[in-house]
Amino acid sequence: MVYIMTGYYDYILGLIPLALLGITGTLTVAGLQLTTAVPMAAGVAALLTGHALFVNGPSSPSPARFDEHAGPNAADAPSPSVLDAD
Repeated sequence: MVYIMTGYYDYILGLIPLALLGITGTLTVAGLQLTTAVPMAAGVAALLTGHALFVNGPSSPSPARFDEHAGPNAADAPSPSVLDAD
């Protein structure tokens, strides 16, 4: 049995082409010219994208924790001192 979990971004990805095609077709059938209907539908698709990015944006993962048990990185190691053989 396969469990399909659809989320907010899955719906947004489905609504963008649906808005472009559906709104363009509806406005064209309603009597608007294609050159007017396409930018209006693209505006709705842009609003959907903006909502997905800025209003309900993807959450960032929790910040990486510093592991105290790990050794120092090569960049963090102190530079070797010069030995004077005299």
